[in-house]
Amino acid sequence: MLDTANIAAISRLVDTFPITGVTSNPSILKSEGKLDFFSHLKKIREIIGPDRSLHIQIIAGDFQGIIKEAETILRKIDDRVFIKIPATEEGFKAMGCLHSRGIRITATAIYTQIQGLMAAAREADYIALYYNRMKNMDIDADHSIKILRHVIDRDKLGSKILAASFRNIRQTADAMAAGAHGVTVSPPVLHDAFGLAVIQTAVSDFHKDWTAVQGDVSITDL
Repeated sequence: MLDTANIAAISRLVDTFPITGVTSNPSILKSEGKLDFFSHLKKIREIIGPDRSLHIQIIAGDFQGIIKEAETILRKIDDRVFIKIPATEEGFKAMGCLHSRGIRITATAIYTQIQGLMAAAREADYIALYYNRMKNMDIDADHSIKILRHVIDRDKLGSKILAASFRNIRQTADAMAAGAHGVTVSPPVLHDAFGLAVIQTAVSDFHKDWTAVQGDVSITDL
């Protein structure tokens, strides 16, 4: 998934890569400056279409506030939105209530195994584990993913691990190898992965070798 609220980036990347959804949070939205919250997110939905998932985070920290904000988001955007709820005590209470009503949930701000396990027990659809932030805190993110995936598979739970917060593309591969079902990545991290000089050199060498034999023509010109 794409971890961004930038319209231009989403428009450019959604058909370039096998993107399955878009995630956002208040910090991501802040980077876009002052904007019309609902109008902006509805535009993102228009770009990604109904089959890709859209994950929108609430702001409230208390149970009643979370429920009200979730209802507002679903009413003003659409009922397919995944409501992102921090994995706190009040958040878990709200997850249980919303899940019982058939509302899609992404548990977020997860740093510990117990948060992830509780989110899975609350039947959150996605469990957003903060991979790089965990590593910065000297928490073994890979081991945490392995434990969580083991319990999900063993108990046949419906939750999926959505690893997030990456410093580089290598971390996304490590998270997937550890057992994450998916990753949500910012456009800069994704772009850097394909901007390596050696890749561009290889492409350039192919072109030079072609022109050395065939001249400056394309395959369609032959």
